[in-house]
Amino acid sequence: MHRATIALFIHQPKCSVQSANGIIRALGQNYHFKIFTRHELESDFFHDVDLIAVPGGVGEADSYDYLMRIHGQAVRNFVASGGHYLGICMGAYWADTDYFGLLNGVRAQQYIRHPTSCTRRPHAKEMPVTWLGQSTSMYFYDGCTYYGTGFDTVATYSNGAPMAIIQDRIGLIGCHPEAERHWYEDYSWMRQRWQGPKHGYLLDFVDNLLSR
Repeated sequence: MHRATIALFIHQPKCSVQSANGIIRALGQNYHFKIFTRHELESDFFHDVDLIAVPGGVGEADSYDYLMRIHGQAVRNFVASGGHYLGICMGAYWADTDYFGLLNGVRAQQYIRHPTSCTRRPHAKEMPVTWLGQSTSMYFYDGCTYYGTGFDTVATYSNGAPMAIIQDRIGLIGCHPEAERHWYEDYSWMRQRWQGPKHGYLLDFVDNLLSR
């Protein structure tokens, strides 16, 4: 059976090894991976790729200029030619018009600035969410929500604002379903919040995305 190939971007800490490892563990049994960084690629690097995945990390979205601008047109061409894009946290912000510009009539903006956000602080926390009608919670670190129309909402924050969406072949997630136990152990206030991995949500999301 054919296994789709995911090109996974890594740059520590903005698009972190930690997040990338979580994505690989969540999807690795079903998908092949090839890794790329901020450095120049061969012109045919994405030719055998089905999905470009950009993980989250620590830092400002404007680091795009340093980390990703060299790949910007190649990513846009890949999507325009029928490829898929997965953005988690930082990667979701970078789908916005200020960066890759992959979305149609949709903006990706900080959830903490939403008028009815349940939190105003960007630091790590376990966030209550609803995923396809099921109440759960996920690791959050200054993730985004989405404004606009023309997308399918897969998950929402507690105030009903979109947390995970799919628009055509673009899938964006504000929280971190790839999170692992050691993420929680890094913070004293998070150690008792671990409820087990949420990798199945990410696998289902990617399966759904690649079916489009």
